[in-house]
Amino acid sequence: MAAASPGQPSPIVGLRREREVLAVALETGRHVVIEGPPGTGKSTLLRDIARQVGRAVVFVEGNAELTPARLIGQYDPSQVLAEGYVPASFSDGPLLRAMRAGALLYVEEFNRIPEETLNVLITVLTESEITVPRLGAVRAGEGFRLVAAMNPFDAIGTARVSQAIADRICRVVLGYQDAPAERQITRMATGTNGQVVDFAVTLTRATRQHRDVHMGSSVRGSIDLVLLLTGLARLRGETSLARPTARDAAYAALSGRIRIADGCDRTPESVLDELLAELWPADTPQPELTDGRDGAGDDGAPSDGQGKADRLPPTAAGDFFQRPLSAPARRRDRARSSAVRTVSRAELAAMHPSFTAVSPTLGQLDEEAFTRALAAGPEDAATLLADLSHATDRELRAAAHRLAARVFFRLGRAAQQPSTGVQRLGAGTADGDLDLERTIDRWSGPWPPAADELVTRGWRARRRAVCLLIDASGSMSGLAVAIAAVAGASAVLAAGRRLSPAILVFSQDITVLQAQGTHRPPGELVTELVQLRGHGVTNLAGALRAASAQLATAPAEERVALLLSDCLPTTGGDPAQALGGISRLHVLCPLPSAESELAAATLARRGNGMSLPLRRLADVAPALTRLLSAETQSLAS
Repeated sequence: MAAASPGQPSPIVGLRREREVLAVALETGRHVVIEGPPGTGKSTLLRDIARQVGRAVVFVEGNAELTPARLIGQYDPSQVLAEGYVPASFSDGPLLRAMRAGALLYVEEFNRIPEETLNVLITVLTESEITVPRLGAVRAGEGFRLVAAMNPFDAIGTARVSQAIADRICRVVLGYQDAPAERQITRMATGTNGQVVDFAVTLTRATRQHRDVHMGSSVRGSIDLVLLLTGLARLRGETSLARPTARDAAYAALSGRIRIADGCDRTPESVLDELLAELWPADTPQPELTDGRDGAGDDGAPSDGQGKADRLPPTAAGDFFQRPLSAPARRRDRARSSAVRTVSRAELAAMHPSFTAVSPTLGQLDEEAFTRALAAGPEDAATLLADLSHATDRELRAAAHRLAARVFFRLGRAAQQPSTGVQRLGAGTADGDLDLERTIDRWSGPWPPAADELVTRGWRARRRAVCLLIDASGSMSGLAVAIAAVAGASAVLAAGRRLSPAILVFSQDITVLQAQGTHRPPGELVTELVQLRGHGVTNLAGALRAASAQLATAPAEERVALLLSDCLPTTGGDPAQALGGISRLHVLCPLPSAESELAAATLARRGNGMSLPLRRLADVAPALTRLLSAETQSLAS
């Protein structure tokens, strides 16, 4: 690949500092990981630098199916049978091709690759060499570098990169471009200029700042919005930007790129309608459509600044929903036969000094004031939020439920750090990479080998069912009940829709909030949990039997119960005698005393599990993630 001439322009808009850091890192022999949300130019940046220095690039798509053999290479079975294990029989994978050619190995979706595959890179990153069984040592060429890219804000199918890998690579973080740069990018990509570009960029950037959006659209949404909007206008014979056309184009271009925050019961289309109403009031004249080739426009020369956004996605920017909350919480009595008592505004004002600021008038909940109260005193603010969910003021109570769902779900997600390495390569006869050596060992002689003589290697996982048990007896109150709300949110997030865990609440009786294998809207679950108030006796044995019944309905080899309780039963008999049908019992002990911590540890040992104490809300999500990760997948042969 020929190097770019000194006067040849770069296709990169902005990102000057990041481009310089990446170029110098590669020039000095460093390996690099580029982090950033989708659409921030990670691949474009690398391609531009590779073009300028005349370096070849070998691409690898990172995913859960990438095995060490697919990354390194493997022997060709037919050639091995004909010629034996000679170098000519080996087919290089992308890693060896890049090493031999002294090229850049570009690995996309780095945090989706299993740990066992990533561990192959440790020696390569340190010694620039790898030893392949039967093939020998392969030394990397002078220009070989690893450049990885990943989106750290996507929690689906991703995992934390191990410290062994992170310690051997440099890190360059990309944020969204600033507004002038995004307008320039959109003009360059669409060949369109004027108000339609300004509108598209403004609307797209607004999706990243909306309170109900977990992740908004990248500049790719702006590009698609301009193309769809101008195309629809031509098709409909419009000379000005019509609101229905703008809405239709925005739905198509942006709705699929918006991820609604967990616990928020609304659609991407409703968010776009709200943003359109704010950015384009009904009494505003319709702007003219212009369709010209790109120029400097109103912004003048393209931005060549650091390329950082004025705001990263919420998980990176660290808004108040991400801050660990630690506060006592009061919950509503769940007894179906007794009346539910609400709390008047006068009572709320007497209990909470910040109430008047958070709710200055009837039916109003000022989220900005709540943010300030949370920053000043997290425990008091969380207690206030819990009590607001019991308010006599119906509109205030509804607003508190919506806010509480977002807070607790954000907290449940914030501390989650999925771990890698939970899958292992195992031998079998199902789909996977051919294990040549084991196949030859089993081969009886006639060609071709019989189907039952072929041995493959692939990622093996045991099917697993999960049930979360939440103690709502009289021994659970205050902060312990708030922990229960976070535990429910975190269990749904950590287990995911694939597992659809059962969630049970118990005291004397057992209430099924979510049956095994079903899926309720997350916001509904948290709303019910946030209204819990500890009452009654603790029938722990009955709860374990109910969990066993739920788990028995799942087609799984592993049936895991997660118990959130002080493990001090007051009725129902010995809980250790009720563990039948549960493969493993893990215990989360909220606000443990010496007695409850001992009881929890004893019961967990009887259930072949672990016991972890929970002393604050922020402990819940990592504890659940640890327990679920420990159970997730194991080697099957």
